[in-house]
Amino acid sequence: MAMEIERKFLLPEYPERLIEDGQLTVLTRHSIDQTYLAIEDGQELRVRKITDLDSGEVTFTHTFKDGKGISRQEIEYYISEGIYNQMIDAVKAIPLVKTRITGVWNGTTVEIDLYTQLELTVLEVEFDSLKEAESFAAPDWFGEDVSVEKKYSNKTVWKQLQNK
Repeated sequence: MAMEIERKFLLPEYPERLIEDGQLTVLTRHSIDQTYLAIEDGQELRVRKITDLDSGEVTFTHTFKDGKGISRQEIEYYISEGIYNQMIDAVKAIPLVKTRITGVWNGTTVEIDLYTQLELTVLEVEFDSLKEAESFAAPDWFGEDVSVEKKYSNKTVWKQLQNK
């Protein structure tokens, strides 16, 4: 099982100027529909429909995560569209929809998530080690570090959508 080690920041504004100036290079743009199948005590099962906004290619994934905080175990693999649709039909839930921009800033890969159903934009950085994550000095433009604030976790935001 792979470890996912990441920090999350509340991005105050989309970094258009940094992109225009060439300081932030956009690598990929995806639309992600994310639905949770089960959530309990630090464990979660989810499925995603991922559409590449440049090529139009659509892929589907199934993910299991275990743990809390900035370091969690993760297993993710591709599934067929048919399996995805069966799981979506079974849970009858509203997917969390976001546009993910993956880019490189100052040698660091960043993922910017713009949530389409909410007024929320976050930036995530993944790390190879806990030590690297804890020692990372984020620039001011990343915004507030919300890595351990539950209200900004995808599963919490998704749960709120189900109650609307």
